[in-house]
Amino acid sequence: MLLGNEAIARGALEAGICFATAYPGTPSTEIVEVLSEVARECDIYVEWSVNEKVAFESAYGAAIAGVRSITAMKHVGLNVASDILMSSAYAGVSESFVVVTADDPSAHSSQNEQDNRWYGLLAHLPVLEPSNAREAYKFIKEAFKLSSKHKIPVIFRSTTRISHTRMPIELEEDIPIEKKCKGEFTVDYERWVLIPAHTRRRKLELLKIWEALRGEDHYVTIYNQGLEKTIIASGLAYTYVREVLNLLNLTNRVTLVKVNMPVPLPRKPILKTLEYAREILVVEELDPIVEMQLKDLAATCGFKVNIRGKDLVPESYELTVEAVYRAVAKFMNVEDKLPWENVEPIKLNPPIPPRPPILCAGCPHRSTYYAVKVAANRARLRNVVYTGDIGCYSLGYQKPFETQMTCFEMGGSIGVAHGLAKVIENPVVAVIGDSTFYHAGIPPALNTVYNKSNVLILVLDNMTTAMTGHQPHPGTGVTATGEATIRVAPESVLSSLGFKVYIINPLHVKEAIEELTKAFEEFKHGVNVAVVSRMRCALEVLRNARRRGVILPIYTIVEDKCTGCMACVKLTACPAIVVEPGSRKPRIESSLCAGCGLCAAICPYRAIVVANKPSENWEALWWGP
Repeated sequence: MLLGNEAIARGALEAGICFATAYPGTPSTEIVEVLSEVARECDIYVEWSVNEKVAFESAYGAAIAGVRSITAMKHVGLNVASDILMSSAYAGVSESFVVVTADDPSAHSSQNEQDNRWYGLLAHLPVLEPSNAREAYKFIKEAFKLSSKHKIPVIFRSTTRISHTRMPIELEEDIPIEKKCKGEFTVDYERWVLIPAHTRRRKLELLKIWEALRGEDHYVTIYNQGLEKTIIASGLAYTYVREVLNLLNLTNRVTLVKVNMPVPLPRKPILKTLEYAREILVVEELDPIVEMQLKDLAATCGFKVNIRGKDLVPESYELTVEAVYRAVAKFMNVEDKLPWENVEPIKLNPPIPPRPPILCAGCPHRSTYYAVKVAANRARLRNVVYTGDIGCYSLGYQKPFETQMTCFEMGGSIGVAHGLAKVIENPVVAVIGDSTFYHAGIPPALNTVYNKSNVLILVLDNMTTAMTGHQPHPGTGVTATGEATIRVAPESVLSSLGFKVYIINPLHVKEAIEELTKAFEEFKHGVNVAVVSRMRCALEVLRNARRRGVILPIYTIVEDKCTGCMACVKLTACPAIVVEPGSRKPRIESSLCAGCGLCAAICPYRAIVVANKPSENWEALWWGP
């Protein structure tokens, strides 16, 4: 039983990769996470790179030296790597190189739901797309074969439902012991040096490859060929269509065309389909990539066929059985009433409560945000604009914090803050996480200093890449495979750029407020100020406490002292503090309390106290190098 991403990792290992890179991002993270766990045993090089551009460049460097390589990223990560992606298409590779993009229809964990098949059309690179986790295992190996055959990078598109679905997978072969992990760079100025004169010649070579890719017919499978009604489905959409045809008992009444290479669309099998079909429905997730190519091919070759697609199939969000059912039913002129429409849903009593995303109990960002708001008030900073970034801390947009007023892309908090500071009178604070700072925060931080912008940078340093599962980064001192390496502290980088840096420990709330107030006072007077708030992720602290037998403090509310003012509830929004229906006073759920002590620091009546005897060294788990 393999997760789709685990299947991709296993297939890549069977394909003989020796070099793997990534920047973590849901839904792609598990691919290189799995590879990092077996790197020593399989004798391959694996790294978490500082960002997707660097990850791409590193793996591409290995590929042009003849070493089979893979890089993986979420869909928006390919935006970061798009510069080198375009150039790599012109130059090609010496050995196979696969770029995995894990798209996120419905934007479950992303700021958009872009369809990265467009990058294949834009760069003239082939895109392979599996229809389920089992095919992901098979087709990632096909991607390496295709790359090796045509000597160009291949884009491999997964989606959330493929990456995060488990399927039983029968392994086809062993991981090779003998593989080429040491390459040799051959000097070829006309190929590897993309000056305009060389680029123009390489473009002609790329177009020849592009035309040859249209002949890769085996990436299209046709069922029931020759019927007038035809459905063409790409990738995951095929799985939905197959299920819907079974539900409607229409399997034998329609030609079904399964596409695993949507870019470029192979011509021969599609032309064969156009010869017989009178009506075609294209089912694909998100944008009309296949539909657009199909219509162009039909018009160019003079086929008179009614092609339907996004007029029936939603262009936004993930496909569902219901959405595909209605589209196919309308296309086939049958009743589109869902077979389960009249089924009484299961009723639960009490009903399951909604679970909106919220900062974990003990999250250091909660303490930091509280301290920041209090300190800004003490320093008489009014109408502060807080620009935000990508990470757990994005939840700071919620009440009571309201410390994330923008959120666009990695590193955008500082760049946007700079622009705002140049045109508004409000004080501007850029909030960014540690991993995001290394990813894309350093250039805009340098830009603010160089271009004389008065922006206070707040780095939330929880000493890990928390949101994607605690992967290491340059500030952790550990590599992807657990080896010790140099630790680059964010304060060292900021100091070298010309910032006066304050370091706070939000575990000590009152001291943190005092330091932040000093920082804000200097910021008011035009000093380039940065604050590093360092406190470990609560999930890591709880895990390490269990492993090491360390007892953390657990807080309780003394009912006799509590007045029911609700300050602890309203100012922290901590999920460990609950108010029972009908009660006027809160209580702390001991099983959720992480022992950060923010509520105790806030309580005006000192009604919140430690209920147990913690270990002497418990605080060291929250704060360290």
